[in-house]
Amino acid sequence: MKTNIGALSKSPLFQGISEKELAALVKCAGCRFRKYKKNELIYAAGEYAREIGLVVSGTVITFKDDAWGNSEAIEEIGDGGMFAESYVCGGMGVLPVSVVAAKDVEVMFFDFQRVITTCSSACVFHTMLIRNMVSLFARRNMTLAGKVEHVTKRTTKEKLLSYLSEQAKLYQSNVFEIPYDRQGLADYLSVERSALSAEMSKLKAEGAINYRKNHFELLVGQKSKAQGDEL
Repeated sequence: MKTNIGALSKSPLFQGISEKELAALVKCAGCRFRKYKKNELIYAAGEYAREIGLVVSGTVITFKDDAWGNSEAIEEIGDGGMFAESYVCGGMGVLPVSVVAAKDVEVMFFDFQRVITTCSSACVFHTMLIRNMVSLFARRNMTLAGKVEHVTKRTTKEKLLSYLSEQAKLYQSNVFEIPYDRQGLADYLSVERSALSAEMSKLKAEGAINYRKNHFELLVGQKSKAQGDEL
């Protein structure tokens, strides 16, 4: 399969690495590429993951099933994002989650140990790659900490307001788009979709928020109607 170096270079993992260096790195690290169709399983829970996956193009979703077969979406990962890295790098290997293609996707797989080991050619970009990976791990931990803060709120309303407030701060604007559809947001916040939709309708009627699909606006000027101190 022909390597799409241009698409790879946009990933935060390869920040500071030129396309020429990246082409050499892909060869040096023995990276492999594979395409998956929408809804095709990439990794199954319980499977031993020996390689980290990086989304070259498309979107994947990680999810977990309980003993009764109910699925909970954990994370949506788009272009340039990685999956299975915590389990591979942490030496755990066995995945507690499954990874599926949310739409047609191309994935690059690479061996973490091979990447962090200085090769015989002493490629100078290995150090930059390791630095970027550590930075991405730190950001991922911050993201997960944010999710914990949202889902531990007591009510659906509090969870929603906590999440929307974080997004507004992230975009530095009261107008923004979120990466989830309604079901995806319900799964992310660990609430029922019907309960989430009901709270969103109430907040809109109260003049606290406005929205259309995944486009949101926080109407902070009228926040007192909806206990807006949480906004």
